[in-house]
Amino acid sequence: MSGAPQLPVRVGIGYDSHRFAEGHGVLLAGVLIPAPVRCTGHSDADAVAHAITDAILGGAGLGDIGEMFPDTKSENAGRDSIEMLKLAVARVQAAGWMAAQADITVIAETPKIGPHRDAMRERLGQALGIPPVNVMVKGKTNEGMGWIGRGEGIACIAVATLVRAG
Repeated sequence: MSGAPQLPVRVGIGYDSHRFAEGHGVLLAGVLIPAPVRCTGHSDADAVAHAITDAILGGAGLGDIGEMFPDTKSENAGRDSIEMLKLAVARVQAAGWMAAQADITVIAETPKIGPHRDAMRERLGQALGIPPVNVMVKGKTNEGMGWIGRGEGIACIAVATLVRAG
């Protein structure tokens, strides 16, 4: 749309979910949280990193994590999701945008997020290039309902606010 006004602020939303399997911890926001389960996926299955990656790419109008890191490419097998996030941040910055704020909600019966929140905010802030105070991570249960309530996996919703890089 030529002639459309260029917005000074954009918002992106991301979502990700992963199944649980037997394991020794759940990786969320680059932080390994002790648990009797792990998340399964093509990469390292970090649902928080995947959701915020989708949020910043979407906010900048640059597609999604699956386009940037397709699961059909062998180099993405077991890939570090925080590194994927950093590469997405670089793409967003090259397009003239920068992350200003991120708000993430993890939906799971287990593990508990609260005790690991500060470490998660720190890791995400570093990857996004913003102060941890501008990153929020919250944990919610699904009150025992559905596949999440049965402990079959985890879901994550993320919102990112982008501003013009200047």
